[in-house]
Amino acid sequence: MPTIGVEKEDFLRRTGIAKSVTQLELEHLFFDLGLELDDIEEENGKTIFKVDIPANRYDILCIEGLCRAINIFNNKTPDKYTLEGSPFEKIIVEESTAAVRPIVMGAVLRNVTFTEASYESFIDLQDKLHQNLARQRTLSSIGTHDLDTVKGPFRYVARKPEDIKFVALKQEKEMSAPQLLEMYEKDSFMKQYVPIIKEKERYPLILDSNETICSLPPIINGEHSKITLATKNVLIEVTGTDWAKTNIVLDTMVTMFSEYCAVPFKIEPVEVEYYSGKKEITPSLKYWEECVDPEYIRRQIGLPQDVTAETMAKLLSRMGLVSSYIRYENEKIISRIPPTRHDILHPCDIMEDVAVAYDFNKLVMTMPPTNTVAKQLPINKLCDLLRVDVAAAGFCEALTFALVSRADIGEKMGFDKLPAEAVTVSNPKTAEFQVCRTGLLPGLLKTTQANRKLPLPLKLFEVSDVVLKDNSTHTGCRNERHMSALCYSNTSGFEVIHGLLDRVMELLEVPPCEAGSADGYYIKKGSSPTYFQVCADIYLWNEKVGQMGVIHPNTLKAFDLPNPVSAFEINLEPFL
Repeated sequence: MPTIGVEKEDFLRRTGIAKSVTQLELEHLFFDLGLELDDIEEENGKTIFKVDIPANRYDILCIEGLCRAINIFNNKTPDKYTLEGSPFEKIIVEESTAAVRPIVMGAVLRNVTFTEASYESFIDLQDKLHQNLARQRTLSSIGTHDLDTVKGPFRYVARKPEDIKFVALKQEKEMSAPQLLEMYEKDSFMKQYVPIIKEKERYPLILDSNETICSLPPIINGEHSKITLATKNVLIEVTGTDWAKTNIVLDTMVTMFSEYCAVPFKIEPVEVEYYSGKKEITPSLKYWEECVDPEYIRRQIGLPQDVTAETMAKLLSRMGLVSSYIRYENEKIISRIPPTRHDILHPCDIMEDVAVAYDFNKLVMTMPPTNTVAKQLPINKLCDLLRVDVAAAGFCEALTFALVSRADIGEKMGFDKLPAEAVTVSNPKTAEFQVCRTGLLPGLLKTTQANRKLPLPLKLFEVSDVVLKDNSTHTGCRNERHMSALCYSNTSGFEVIHGLLDRVMELLEVPPCEAGSADGYYIKKGSSPTYFQVCADIYLWNEKVGQMGVIHPNTLKAFDLPNPVSAFEINLEPFL
C-alpha cells in the first residue's frame, strides 16, 4: 500500500477544512474515504500528513488527486477533463522500436504555472507511478520535457548503443549510452532500471526535429529539455510495453496536473503516427458508463432496505462516479466513470465504492444464511499426520523458501539448463528469488549448508508445495505437494534414507511389490545428474513418483558440503 506525504497548510487550503481540525477528525475523514492517516510528522518546520493509499487508486497518489477526491466526497461538483483542439504536436514511431519498447503516447500541458510544491508533487507522482503501476518502469515509463526548448514533430526511434551520445539529466558532459548505463549500474536508485534495456541490440530514443535527444526511455531524460519552475509548456511522453498501463499512466499524469494550466483541466492531445500507417490521438481521457443492479449491491454489502437505489446513486457520486438511477422494466444504476478512475473494472468495484461511501461501520453484522462445517483438505490432513511420524523417526522438519535462484534448481543440481517446468519471476528483487522451486531438495541442501557445523548426522525433511508449469490451468501453473528428506553424515547414510522411505510407505499402507507390478511400491535403478551412481526411481502402482540416492560430488561441491548426503523426494498427491 503506497504512502504519500501531504503538507498540512496546503492540504487545509485546498480542501477548505478548518485549521482547528483535530487528528481524530482527520482520521475519521480519511477513513470515510477508504484511506488511513498513518502518521503526522514534522519535516523542516512543516507538518506532514502520511496517508496510506489503496494500491489501485492511482488518482490519489498525489496531493492534487487526494484533495480533489475529498472535495468531491464533500459534494463539490467534479471537474471535467477535456481535450482542447486538434493536435499541434506529433510523434512519429519508427519500426525499429517494435523489438524494444513498441508503445508511445503523448500529451501537452499549455501555460502551466509551477510552484516549488507543485513541481515536487509532479516529480513525486512520476516516481510512484513508476514503482507501482509501471512495475519499476518495465511496463511503462514517463518522460517530461520543456516544450519551448525542443521542436516537433518528434520521432520515436531505436538506435545502436554506440551511436547514442547526449547530455543526460543532471550531467554536465556528453556521454554515450554504454557509458551512461555503466555509470547508472553503480547508482543505488538507477541501477534497478538498467537491465530493462541493457541487453537489447538497440535502445529507444525520443528525438525532436533537430535530432536533439529528449530521452532514453526508460532510463533517463536529456538535460536539454529538462523541466524547471520556469517551464510554461510541458510535453509528457510515456513509452511502454503494455498499452493499458501506458494509457493509465498518461491519463493520470495529465488529469492530476492540468489544474495548473491557464485553463484548468484542458489538455492538448498529441498525434502518434506508427510505421504501419496507424494513427492514434493521445491521451484518450475516456469517460464510460457502467450499469449496475441496485439489488446486487444491496445483497453483496448487506445494506438495509431503507437504503434506496437513489441513495446508492448519491453515494457513488460522492466517490467521483457521477451516477443516476433510472427506472424502466429493470431498475438500474448508471454510473459515469471519469478517466481518473481506471480502477473501476467491474460492477463489484462500484459496489465497493457504495460500501465505502455508506461507511463500513454502519453495516449490521449478520449470520450467513447457510451453515457449513469446515474440515481440512485431505492432502493437508495426510501431511500433518505424516510430519509427526517422520519427526518420530529422528528427522528434523525444515521450512524453506518457495522461491529460489536459477542456479539452485539448475546448475547446482547438475542440470545444463533450467528445468522446462520451472515458473520464473519476471522482475525478481534479488538473485536469490528468481524462480519457483520445482523440488524441495535444493532448499534442504541449502539448509544443511547453513547448519553443517552442527554435530553429525544431520537428518532433515520437508513436506511442502512445489510449483510447476501446467497449461491446462487458468494460471498456467499448479502446486504439487512433495516430501523430501536427507541425511548428512560422515558416510553416505543411504540405508537411513531407504529405511525412512520404507517407513513412510508403511504409514501410508502401501506394501512393497515386485518391479513392474501395480500392487504397491518398488524402486528401480535410475539416473539423474543430481545423484551419483547409487540412484533409484521410486514407483507407486507402476507410476514414477520420485527419486532417491546418494548426492553427486559436484552437487555437494556446488552447495559447499564436504560430507556425503543421501536423499529422496516423492510426490504425495497420488497417495490420496
